[in-house]
Amino acid sequence: MYGAIFFTVALLVTTAYFLMGGVPLLTLKHDIPLDARFVRSFFNVYYRVALCASLGACISYMVWGRYVFALGAALFAAVTAVLRPHLVSAMERLGGKIEACETSAIRNFRRVHSAALAINVVQLVFIVWGILRLSQELTPR
Repeated sequence: MYGAIFFTVALLVTTAYFLMGGVPLLTLKHDIPLDARFVRSFFNVYYRVALCASLGACISYMVWGRYVFALGAALFAAVTAVLRPHLVSAMERLGGKIEACETSAIRNFRRVHSAALAINVVQLVFIVWGILRLSQELTPR
């Protein structure tokens, strides 16, 4: 039980932190390669940490016998594992185009960045909903 709670809180904090940190990064002009590299690295770190935390939560929920929550954590891990290579590589590719001074690259980079943040919001809602469901299950009736 304690492992599941620890990893769930770690996932909640990580997701909320990167959402709060990612939104202000939209204000960057992205007109220099350093901006694109920083944002790409920011999301790369998020996806790695979120994957580790969600896998830890999945295993902990399995051991605890909360299979529905384990499935939810596994789904979170799968989404994170699938999104990371696509979004990070798109940011890397667009960062190269920004460096080559392609005008549409900045707009497209912002779109990818915004999409990553929108997905992050959905993930955060999913985590909070799961925590509320878990607290209902653990509350004596």
